[in-house]
Amino acid sequence: MEPLRIGILGAARIAGRAIAEPARLTGARLVAVAARDTGRAEAFAAEHGVERVLASYDDVINDPEVEVVYNPLANGLHGPWNLRAIAAGKHVLTEKPSASNATEAALVRDAAREQGVVLMEGFHYVFHPVTRRLHELLAKGELGELQHVEATMVMPPPADDDPRWSLSLAGGAVMDVGCYALHAQRMLAPWGGGAPKLASARAGERKRLPGVDEWLNADLVFPNGATGAVRTSMAGEELDFSLRIIGTRGEAFAPSFVLPHLDDRVTVKTKEDTWVERLGTKSSYTYQLEAFAAHLRNGAPLITDADDAHATMELIDACYRDAGLQPRPTTAIQPPTPW
Repeated sequence: MEPLRIGILGAARIAGRAIAEPARLTGARLVAVAARDTGRAEAFAAEHGVERVLASYDDVINDPEVEVVYNPLANGLHGPWNLRAIAAGKHVLTEKPSASNATEAALVRDAAREQGVVLMEGFHYVFHPVTRRLHELLAKGELGELQHVEATMVMPPPADDDPRWSLSLAGGAVMDVGCYALHAQRMLAPWGGGAPKLASARAGERKRLPGVDEWLNADLVFPNGATGAVRTSMAGEELDFSLRIIGTRGEAFAPSFVLPHLDDRVTVKTKEDTWVERLGTKSSYTYQLEAFAAHLRNGAPLITDADDAHATMELIDACYRDAGLQPRPTTAIQPPTPW
């Protein structure tokens, strides 16, 4: 396949892991990068083999050689810059979530549809063999009928000045990590009789940061009666990114479904036996970029498209409202931008 030609907005730490290394492994070209700090952009380019450093995000978006824009900016900047890239006729690989709220996610979805470009939201875990195996266990009936799902996304707290605590930049536990847990529940729709609906949600605000969720727990119900539990926090003592699926014949547990390169185990327990499978530590980000390339070059199906992104944001907003908080505000960016 012709290599993807990628432009990067910002020199965020995640960009090295989520796009630079996968690009190297898949043969994609890193055409351009820009950052608020030109020195950081130059250092990033030198480290990861980016072809050129440009002066601004707009320059990256408008570069005629760039066909895919990768957006790893702060949450509140996903929607505005995704819209700018789409308006320039570029495909977009955006870090999750795709927007600050469901209204903005709908704008992004509709814009991509009108421009005839593809937006892929970075729920990379779903492409890894760990998650694919969990789904296969349900599809083949090895776990029986789906009964209950427990998705946990708990991490130690970021620094107090981290953008993930900023309400104006669409911060909060659900936006940063809980979205994975909610998305993982949604991905079980084929075995739950359809997508789950929110039953109830409870949240706690970060001290001195009104409106910003430090933790949120949610209960979900699938159309077939199966239930889901989501527990998410950015104030945990240690990392817990786990997924447990319980069926009528057994259960499966992945201790690190979002970061399978750190722990690729799936433990399966049935009435007859218990065993552990190792599914490989190749990065889920690499699987994701391979899937995006296969879609753009060969028309392969894409799970995490703009429609899926909008549906996830609807569930996120519903959780906030039920927990007594407001969905994240939309961030306005007025040209000329300092970003």
